[in-house]
Amino acid sequence: MSVSCQSNAQMYTIETSLGNIKVKLYENTPLHQANFAKLVEEQVYDSVLFHRIIEGFMIQTGDPGTKPGVDRSAIIEGETIPAEFMAENIHKKGALAAARTGDQVNPEKRSSPTQFYIVQGRTFTDEELGQLEAFYGKAWTAEQKEIYKTLGGTPFLDKDYTVFGEVTEGLDVVDQIAALPTGRGDFPLSDIRIIRITK
Repeated sequence: MSVSCQSNAQMYTIETSLGNIKVKLYENTPLHQANFAKLVEEQVYDSVLFHRIIEGFMIQTGDPGTKPGVDRSAIIEGETIPAEFMAENIHKKGALAAARTGDQVNPEKRSSPTQFYIVQGRTFTDEELGQLEAFYGKAWTAEQKEIYKTLGGTPFLDKDYTVFGEVTEGLDVVDQIAALPTGRGDFPLSDIRIIRITK
């Protein structure tokens, strides 16, 4: 069953200072779904910045330390979440995925308790996908390859970062945010915030 056909998926609206992004969470990643629902209920995401933006790749947010007037040293983000890699959950454009620390300090590839990113990505050719399969030892179905060739995404991240949802409306807002000028550390030069996330 395709994840895009799940009838019981939880739906959320991410209100940003550039417009709304509607997402649905996947039922096959219950740990991430429950964690996201808890953070939304506790208003953890209200007023956080999009703090890392790379055009043609992704936009990242969810760091409570980016809220106005917050002392970063006082932030305790909570426990990391076990990876939930599902073959059908791919990094297509609009994928909602959990950020994490690098493999050297996090060999289990556990997810950040709060930070997530939305994929913008780019399209790939058959040749490029073949090269990625050979280099990373990954494989995609014919249907998934077609998605990467037409819609686009970041296929090289599959099974390395947990994808737990997807954008259903507002890909244009994702593109607008991704196009913003950035400075050091891919930090946008103007503040773009999540105003709130509602169910």
